[in-house]
Amino acid sequence: MTSSRKILAIATAAVCAVGLAAAPARAQEDPVKIGFLATMSGPPGIIGKHLYDGFMLAINQAKAEAGGRPIEVIAVDDELKPDLAVAKAQELIERDEVDFVAGIVFSNILMAVFRPITESETFLIGGNAGTSTVAGRRCSPYFFSTSYQNDQVHAVMGKYAEDQGYKKVVLLAPNYQAGRDSVAGFNSEYTGNVVDTIYVPLNTLDFSAELARIASAEPDALFTFMPGGMGVALVKQFRQAGLADKVVFLSTFTVDEATMMATKDDALGLYGSAQWAANLPAEGNAEFVSSFKETYGYQPALYAAQGFDMGLLILSAINAVDGDLSDKAAVRKAIAAADFKSIRGDFKFNTNQFPIQDFYLTQAVKTEDGDYVMNAVETVFEDAADSYASECKM
Repeated sequence: MTSSRKILAIATAAVCAVGLAAAPARAQEDPVKIGFLATMSGPPGIIGKHLYDGFMLAINQAKAEAGGRPIEVIAVDDELKPDLAVAKAQELIERDEVDFVAGIVFSNILMAVFRPITESETFLIGGNAGTSTVAGRRCSPYFFSTSYQNDQVHAVMGKYAEDQGYKKVVLLAPNYQAGRDSVAGFNSEYTGNVVDTIYVPLNTLDFSAELARIASAEPDALFTFMPGGMGVALVKQFRQAGLADKVVFLSTFTVDEATMMATKDDALGLYGSAQWAANLPAEGNAEFVSSFKETYGYQPALYAAQGFDMGLLILSAINAVDGDLSDKAAVRKAIAAADFKSIRGDFKFNTNQFPIQDFYLTQAVKTEDGDYVMNAVETVFEDAADSYASECKM
């Protein structure tokens, strides 16, 4: 994928209809511009691809139109480089004059671009990363999340480990904000003995030393957060090291439809946690999975689902204000209303503009069609709100 590209899709029928009608006001003729900023290259780029494809599926199903205005999406690859992300965000705001910025896969990128975007009074709609600081004391009226607060998904695994009575657990995570949030989230629900907490550099692909360290600790379970290519490498090496029959593998964003394209059978039976799964009975979910596979030729992961909901949320807000984005307070109110049908089920925002939602224990399975998917096998939290909302003063 190129680092920057513009997609302007307007249905032919809609163009003809506008041509026959009286010319609307200039502002209503102009496209609504959405800057999509995400990591879309290198091993972590698979997450950004799912997020982007899910987002564009929602936009294209709406024929790239909302509130009587065409939608223009400007997609930018941050390459997982915070400085580059800031520069690209500033270009989107100052040069392209976007109305929204959407996307953001990794927490270090979110932390870098959060202030430049929100202080420009541009709405930032997060589709994946959700650090404790932006959910709490650094929250902004211009930031909404369609994913989760980082700690929440990891807390699911902590509660599961607690409920299963695992006495000894090792924690393994990359050394950046989301990695530290994963450890905090797990520990918020687990009261047993964490015999070792191991941090590795972001983008680590060789886990031989860490796996030897885990083996020597002889834990009941390993909890790990290793997104993207890191997860692929870890799962394969975990199997090769012979640990799969000795240590229960608990994970978040490590085993999913994105990484299982590479890990295949090595991932089967391993556990994860999520707020969405392909087998959820929510209205429109089965249709989303089917449409996504038909359009892109691969199985959507939760990142794709988050991207789809992100697109639906933005479209709903534009429709609610009839395409007039000049009143920021009205736009914020429209976003906060979340007037769309989420494919994960009930969707509403907390006071810090993060979702209140259910979370599930998931497990890697292979379908009769040969697809590798994460199925929800147990509801762990219902209507869960993150613990940082009380720190958010808006």
